[in-house]
Amino acid sequence: MLNLKNKFILAPLKLGYAHNDGFVNKRHLSFYEKRSQNIGAITIEPLYLDPGLREIPSQLGIDNDDKIPGLSLLVNQLHKNEIKAIAHLNHPGRMANPKIPGNYFVSSTDKPCENGGAKPEIMNHDMMDKTINSIVEAAQRTVNCGFDIIELQFGHGYLLAQFLSPAVNNRSDQYNGILQNRARFPLEVLNAVKKAVKIPVIARISGDEMMPEGFHIEEMIEFSLLLEKNGINAIHVSAGSSCSTPPWFFQHMFVKKGETWEFAAKIKAAVKVPVIFVGQINTVEDIHLLENKYHAEYIALGRPLVADPEFIGKFLGKVKKNIRPCLGCSEGCLGNVRQGKGLGCVVNPYVNIDIPDLELIRSVESIAVVGGGLAGMQAAILLKERGFKVTVFEKNQLGGQFNLAYLPPKKENLKKIIDYYVAELSRLKIPVIYKEVKKDDILNGNFDRLIIATGAIPVIPPIKGLKEYYWTEFLNDDQLPKNETVLIVGGGLIAMEMASKLIDGNNQIIIVEMLNEIGRGMETMEKSYTLKKLYANETQIYTRHKVIEIIDNKVFIENDTGMVTTIEGIVKIIIAAGMKSYIPFHLEPRIPVYYIGDAKSVGKAENAIYEAYKLALTL
Repeated sequence: MLNLKNKFILAPLKLGYAHNDGFVNKRHLSFYEKRSQNIGAITIEPLYLDPGLREIPSQLGIDNDDKIPGLSLLVNQLHKNEIKAIAHLNHPGRMANPKIPGNYFVSSTDKPCENGGAKPEIMNHDMMDKTINSIVEAAQRTVNCGFDIIELQFGHGYLLAQFLSPAVNNRSDQYNGILQNRARFPLEVLNAVKKAVKIPVIARISGDEMMPEGFHIEEMIEFSLLLEKNGINAIHVSAGSSCSTPPWFFQHMFVKKGETWEFAAKIKAAVKVPVIFVGQINTVEDIHLLENKYHAEYIALGRPLVADPEFIGKFLGKVKKNIRPCLGCSEGCLGNVRQGKGLGCVVNPYVNIDIPDLELIRSVESIAVVGGGLAGMQAAILLKERGFKVTVFEKNQLGGQFNLAYLPPKKENLKKIIDYYVAELSRLKIPVIYKEVKKDDILNGNFDRLIIATGAIPVIPPIKGLKEYYWTEFLNDDQLPKNETVLIVGGGLIAMEMASKLIDGNNQIIIVEMLNEIGRGMETMEKSYTLKKLYANETQIYTRHKVIEIIDNKVFIENDTGMVTTIEGIVKIIIAAGMKSYIPFHLEPRIPVYYIGDAKSVGKAENAIYEAYKLALTL
C-alpha cells in the first residue's frame, strides 16, 4: 500500500517553469503549495534523466546531484502538509524534443514518431545498460531528496512503451515478438530500480494505445500481472500515446470520458496491488461514480487541480464554494507549455501569473458591469468578494458570445464555465438586470464606476454583391442546413467550428481565407481533429484568396497574384472574417470607465478572464 492520508493524488503535469536549467524555483514551490491541501500525494512534473532527454527546455531535472537541494526543498514543503511526494521518472526515447539542441534519440525502433520527431537510433545492449543505470541513479537521488514514492513511466508512447508496443518495436532480437519479450527491457528497468531503492514504486501505463497496431487492454492486463509478479506497488492506468494518439494521452475534451476508467477496472479485477484511476475526473459526480461503481482505491487528478486548487477540499466539504471546472480544452495548460510560457489555465488566471491576492476594500462603492459574458461575470464576482456593490447588466443571456463556444461538435464541456459563473453570481447574490443598457441607465443609477464588458461583433468585409449571409446561426441544430453547398469567408476558429458543424449536416464546404493557412491560433489537438474531419469530407480550401464579388449563386475569388477563380452553386454564405470590439455608448468623464475582455481587445477566453481578474483585484 502507498499509505496516503486519503485516496487523492495530483497526477504528473508538465509545468515548464524551470529556467532552462532544470532547477526548482519559486514558481514550482508556489504551484505545488497551492495544491497541497486536502490531498494524499503530489506527483512532481516528469523529471528528466539527462539534459539530452528533455521534452521541453524548461523541464525539471534529476540528472545530477546539484538538483537535490531544490527538489529536497520542494519535498519538505509537501511533507509539512503531510503530503507524500512522488517522483515521476521518464525516459522519452524517440519522444525527446528534436528542437532542443543537444538532445539525442534512442528507441526500440529507428522509426520516428508519426506526429513529427527525429529519427531514433535502435538501442543496443550497451545503450540499454546505460539507460538502466541512469534511471537507477535518478531513483537513488529521489531517495536522497526525501521522495516517498517513485513512479516509472511505462506508457504514453515513451521509451518503455516503445518496447511494449507492437506498432513501434521492430527489433529482431529477444526484446521483440510476444509480450513477454517486448516486456523484457521494461521489467529489467523495474527490477533494477526495486533492487536499488526501498521506497514504493508505481507503474504508469496506458491501458490501451488507442490505435489498431498498438497494444490493447488484453495485453495490458497480462503486463500488469507481470508488473505485480516483479514487485510493483501500484499501477496507474491511463491511455494513449503522446506520439500517435495525443488526445487520449492528454485526455482532451474530444475523447470519451470514462474509457480509461474501464481499462483501470479490468486491470483492477486481475491484480491484487492497488490501481490508480485517472482521466477527466473533473466533477463530484465522477468521483462518486469511481467510488461506488469501480471501488477505486486511489484517484489521480491533473488539470482539474490546475483549474481549481481547492477541488478536493470542495469535494470533501471543507471548502464551501462551487468548483471552478476544468474544461479539458488543453488551451491554457498544454498550449502555454508548448509556447514556452509555462503551464497556465484558461479559467484560472492565478496559475503562473503574478497578480495580487484578493484584498477587501475600505469603503463600499457601487459598480455597474455592462455585459454578462465571461469577463463581465468574472469581474463582478471578484468585485463582490472584495466588498463592492455590483450590478450586472446583460441584454440577452449570461455567458455572452461564449454561449456559442460549446455548440460545435465535441465542445459541450465548455458550457461548464458559464454554469460555474452563473452559480457564483447566485451564491454571492449579485443582481443581474436583463436589458440593453443606455447611457442614462448608468448616469441615473448612482454608480461610482462603470465596467464595459460588451464583447465583440463580427467584421463584415466590403464584398461587392453581398446581400444575404449568416454568421453562427448554423451552430444551432434546429437551423443546421442539410445537403447544401456552403461558402465560408474566413478560416479562423469560428470558421473552422462552423465547417465542422456543417459537415454533420452532410453539407459540402468551401473555405476562403486570405492568410496562408486555416485554423491559425487554434489549440493544436482541436485543429488537428478539425482538419482531419474537413479533409475527410473533401472540403475545398482556398488560402491566400479573398472574395471580391457575388452574383446570384456565383462567387468570384482572387488570389494574392490577382488571378480570379469562379465558384458556382453556392447556396449559403457564412461570414467569419474576424471580430471587432463592441462599445454600445461612451460616457462623459463623470465616473471612471474601464474596458475588459473583447470590448477592450478581441482575444481568447483566457485573456478575457485574466483582464477581468486583473482589473477586479486592482480597483
